Amino acid sequence: MQRVASSRRLLQAALAPARAHSGLSAAAVAAAPENGVGAPKMPPFDYKPPPYDGPRLAEIARKRAEFLSPSLFHFYDRPLNIVDGKMQYLFDEDGRRYLDAFGGIATVCCGHCHPDVIEAIVNQAKKIQHSTVLYLNHAIADFAEALASKMPGDLKVVFFTNSGTEANELALMIARLYTGSHDIISLRNGYHGNAAATMGATAQCNWKFNIVQTGVHHALNPDPYRGAFGSDGPKYAKDIQETIEYGTTGRVAGFISEAIQGVGGIVELAPGYLPAAYKMVRDAGGLCIADEVQAGVARTGSHFWGFEGQGVIPDIVTMAKGIGNGMPIGAVVTTPEIAQVLTRRSYFNTFGGNPVSTAAGHAVLKVLEKEKLQENAFVVGSYLKEQLNMLKEKHNIIGDVRGRGLLLGVELVTDHQKKTPAKAEITQVMNHMKDMGVLVGKGGFYGNVFRVTPPLCFTKEDSDFFIEVMDIALSKL
Repeated sequence: MQRVASSRRLLQAALAPARAHSGLSAAAVAAAPENGVGAPKMPPFDYKPPPYDGPRLAEIARKRAEFLSPSLFHFYDRPLNIVDGKMQYLFDEDGRRYLDAFGGIATVCCGHCHPDVIEAIVNQAKKIQHSTVLYLNHAIADFAEALASKMPGDLKVVFFTNSGTEANELALMIARLYTGSHDIISLRNGYHGNAAATMGATAQCNWKFNIVQTGVHHALNPDPYRGAFGSDGPKYAKDIQETIEYGTTGRVAGFISEAIQGVGGIVELAPGYLPAAYKMVRDAGGLCIADEVQAGVARTGSHFWGFEGQGVIPDIVTMAKGIGNGMPIGAVVTTPEIAQVLTRRSYFNTFGGNPVSTAAGHAVLKVLEKEKLQENAFVVGSYLKEQLNMLKEKHNIIGDVRGRGLLLGVELVTDHQKKTPAKAEITQVMNHMKDMGVLVGKGGFYGNVFRVTPPLCFTKEDSDFFIEVMDIALSKL
């Protein structure tokens, strides 16, 4: 019954005419500019997608409801059928352009269909699409070398996977094997994946099923906005020591955390937290794992990796999303000594290090360097954050603006003192912004935080348009 109800809602939303959501007549909708009647003008862009002649939204919605998992959900009252993308823009079935401020959940870093990345994919696919790591191929070796060159310290051995969940699963297993201990410490509000061990490390009930999840302890989250100690990182870190002393044998396998929690609502860990936490974990024999699936690969602007913002060097680093610009690829990077633990048995991943995916990943690193996208993330991200803070002064519903570079969060609350999550309001604002041509994500434990994670080619002009649209949408509440 639940699946039937969910399917009906999706179909009803898909079949609803656009004018029902915009208040416009059918004629007005047809005549409206690409980002809506009366909406701010979108920055000019020299690309027009070819006419789309594929299945329409209603047909896709019907098939999705019938043949795909009932657990799938979609943004917006009326879902979008996205059929084309170019750099920081997406296009729907009618050719309407949208500014993408979500980047496929912080995944598209170089830009949609970046020509250099596409060329690398096509050229590799023409030669060999898949062999196996049992044979030699230069694509995987070249990318591993390039990736290792981006890492600090002795982090130079790369294991390729297909996703961030896989990467974190492998990292947790390596830590347990290397130390001979089982206990893992992670942070409340963190998200690390949806498989067995990673679901255990994840600390939000929204993402946890009722299955066996053992050996994980969730420490106090160093959240500067909602946390008990504000921005005092070392004070939060004392809970790590108490967790070790009261919840384990005194020895642990490892500690895993994001430097900026993505799914958790773009929560940047309080300053000074990671140095203190890493010391406590290492004193207890554990390894320190940096989950860089969302914060890594130049997105924070100030650094290539999120953990560098806290001045630490992990023992293991995991990554995915941005390293493939949308191709399915993840990676674990560690030291030669720690990497040796996987020689105790046979470790193998059929698709990890696939030549097409690694060719794409290598092209991503080259584009980031050539187009100075890390620098752009810093400059444009700082500009955008400043503008968001100005909106905060204007709109009382904005409780907090946070993050770095182009990994930004805007938390909406109905009461500043109680920090009451504005869950219904954020949905209204998202729908209004979509109608005006801007797509943005949301997250956080309460679902009340805008996740602003656009492709790193985002411009100041895009930022101005984004701010103008958000301002209008907030004013409609």
